[in-house]
Amino acid sequence: MQAPVDSRSVPAGDDWPAPVARGPLHGDVALPGSKSLTNRELVLAALADGPSTIRLPLHSRDSALMVDALRALGVRIDPAGGAGPYGPDLRVTPAPLHGDVRVDCGLAGTVMRFLPPLAALADGPVVFDGDEAARRRPMDTTIASLVALGVDVTDDGGGSLPFAFTGTGRVRGGELTIDASRSSQFVSGLLLSAPRFDEGLLLRHRGERLPSMPHIAMTVAALRDRGVVVDEPDTGVWHVHPGPIAARDVTIEPDLSNAAPFAVAALVAGGTVRIRTWPTATTQVGADLETLLPHWGATVTRDGADLVVDGGVGVRGGASLPGVDLDLSRGGELAPALVALAALAEGPSTVTGIGHLRGHETDRLAALAADVVGLGGAVTELDDGLRIEPRPLHGGAWGAYEDHRMATAGAIIGLVVDGVAVDDIGSTAKTLPQFPELWDALVATSGA
Repeated sequence: MQAPVDSRSVPAGDDWPAPVARGPLHGDVALPGSKSLTNRELVLAALADGPSTIRLPLHSRDSALMVDALRALGVRIDPAGGAGPYGPDLRVTPAPLHGDVRVDCGLAGTVMRFLPPLAALADGPVVFDGDEAARRRPMDTTIASLVALGVDVTDDGGGSLPFAFTGTGRVRGGELTIDASRSSQFVSGLLLSAPRFDEGLLLRHRGERLPSMPHIAMTVAALRDRGVVVDEPDTGVWHVHPGPIAARDVTIEPDLSNAAPFAVAALVAGGTVRIRTWPTATTQVGADLETLLPHWGATVTRDGADLVVDGGVGVRGGASLPGVDLDLSRGGELAPALVALAALAEGPSTVTGIGHLRGHETDRLAALAADVVGLGGAVTELDDGLRIEPRPLHGGAWGAYEDHRMATAGAIIGLVVDGVAVDDIGSTAKTLPQFPELWDALVATSGA
């Protein structure tokens, strides 16, 4: 197999001309592992009671930042014997955590929100910082949580990176109430390390909403799979009991959120796209594509008896693209791909439940609106979403805003709009470094 192209090799600032499909697609796509699952399992393996092997992990900027940070804190992480097409398996061997560490979070929400509670278990000073854009992402809930748990945090009072604290080797734990309205990662970050707190953690969410609930379900499932007792006595309440985290070998599922642009491509260009090894049961929110895409006329079918190994999901484009009204509060990370699809539809669409996307890698609502309008479209920002009106689109610049999902949204529109140039396709290295090669290979099947 030819080595995948790494989008980090694309020079910064070089525009990437989105390839145009010349006919219906006939794609068969194999995606690397889930970022969400990889980084959760890395944290749990680092805190476990023995070594764990993580098979088919994602190798991307976000996962590399997590590996580098855990190694700096004292955890041993080595390439293991097996290796998938996108990189080696990883053997994680826990060790006493130490400070005197500066953690580079890059632009990874999972690093900046999952690792501070873990690093509070280290002995010594730890500093958290990241990319300039990361300093604009909300971190006040993480900082306030640490303070409430007895960690002496030093920051500038703005509720963002950078911040620092000196770990004492233990965290008291106990009861804690937070507002996680802006990100479910605030909940997951606390739950993942909570078994190692002296008293565990009784965590309550108080706020107007709790976005991306499937991601919290993913965290709870990963904890339980490693023998941790997690009770959920009420909606928005989690009780993690103190105790060991079992060492466990795990296999990471393909990233179903990264499947979104490839699946959506079948509706945009027509034809069929097959996503390989789609799990029969999963906590990944990308699985919602199976029920969401039929709203636009897709026929979604399963192919194969064992989908985890060699089956898949096939998405066949419909004869037309109607407008839709969607509540995406369960899976806002799918919004950029689906908004790109809506911008090409024949009727108006409204996508709501995604107000929290204003605090992601960029303000995704403003960015999507600006990019689509820049190509001749009509988009209205709502408090909690976007209203997209059908307009003929033309070529032009598409800004990625250092956001991997914004970059792939531009590629979707470029399938049928000639002259779309994405300004930073290298941003896809965050979760899918091979995106340019995989996309080119998919488009090459058009008209075949």
